[in-house]
Amino acid sequence: MARTETPICDFGQPAVEFDLPGTDGRNWTLADCRGPNGLLVMFICNHCPYVRAVVDRMVRDAMALRDQGVHTVAISSNDTVAYPDDSFDNMQLFAEQHGFTFPYLFDESQEVGRAYGAVCTPDFFGYNADLELQYRGRLDASGREPGPSDARRELYEAMVQVAGTGRGPAEQVPSMGCSIKWRDAG
Repeated sequence: MARTETPICDFGQPAVEFDLPGTDGRNWTLADCRGPNGLLVMFICNHCPYVRAVVDRMVRDAMALRDQGVHTVAISSNDTVAYPDDSFDNMQLFAEQHGFTFPYLFDESQEVGRAYGAVCTPDFFGYNADLELQYRGRLDASGREPGPSDARRELYEAMVQVAGTGRGPAEQVPSMGCSIKWRDAG
């Protein structure tokens, strides 16, 4: 699994529209997912060790951000033919096992992941109330293994700032993880 890092935040880039099926049995759009003070879009998958290392922290931070008016959505864009662990059925199990309190959506066509420019799992896109990109950093200092229990909550702190001011921090540490598993173009 190739380790990949996210690019530098493209401040002000608008969020991309989507309409995708969720593990809860309904379709979700960008408008359905946004919060009054922002939206956190997370590209994840079920099998990635980087995601598995932080999934409980992601759930914790998503719940805490909801109190700040920032909602969260997770999207899986991985090729499920080559990576059956990331199938929709397994997404449903993963969401249930980890107590997801946010929609977990399946991007079977991979069009949404490509439109966002997602490169790895996890890949975090933090938007303000106007759905302008303000954060493209990491969750915390975790890697393939969870970071220390007292690790600074970088994503949470950044999104609290975005909720309050509409702007993300100038300094952001890139997220890293496994590359998105794109289907061959041929």
